[in-house]
Amino acid sequence: MSNMQTPMKRVRGSGAAGAGTGHFWIQRLTAVANVPLVLFLIVLLLTCMGADYVTARNSIANPLVAITLLLLVLSGVWHMCLGMQLIIEDYVHRPGIKVVMLILNILFSATIAVACLFAVLKISFSPQFM
Repeated sequence: MSNMQTPMKRVRGSGAAGAGTGHFWIQRLTAVANVPLVLFLIVLLLTCMGADYVTARNSIANPLVAITLLLLVLSGVWHMCLGMQLIIEDYVHRPGIKVVMLILNILFSATIAVACLFAVLKISFSPQFM
């Protein structure tokens, strides 16, 4: 039986959709990146636990803390979006509904990312309390 792939398909080695490997690696990369970022968040929350509002706000406004929180938001939301995309593609079988769900997934993820980024940036750039 002959191989049904074109020579270009054999050379590139991509799957049926052509992007599955890239999706797989980005999801794994964001998962690995989320481990130290979430550990940092846990340490930050434990540090701020019991502190007053001004102390907690000032610690979040620290540039290193704010940048790390921004990285956590971006990596976490990207990972969430990729995971939900995979679930939708695997379990929603009607093409019209699948497209709508994929679009809603992107819009929801973008909304969450923008809201979280805005919150961290607002805390970071607003005047400090003493």
